[in-house]
Amino acid sequence: MNENVVNLIDENGEEVPFEIILTLEAEEKEYAILMPLEDNENEEAYIYRIDEDEQGEMLVPLEDDNEYSTVVAVYEALMEEEGLNFDE
Repeated sequence: MNENVVNLIDENGEEVPFEIILTLEAEEKEYAILMPLEDNENEEAYIYRIDEDEQGEMLVPLEDDNEYSTVVAVYEALMEEEGLNFDE
């Protein structure tokens, strides 16, 4: 089993495999950037916050626009540092 793959449940109750392409820290919280392994025609990534409770780590979807913008800015800065600026 690949440790960089997680299964999330979609709106139909079906498991969908995602690859964790990157984890990063923003404002003292940890986030995971996920890419679907199947049917990703748009190559759209998803951002989840990594929270922890007594049962272990869990992925929480972002619902706050400010939090989302902060994580995207950190992600873009990391990509720029690595010379991976996709906007050009």
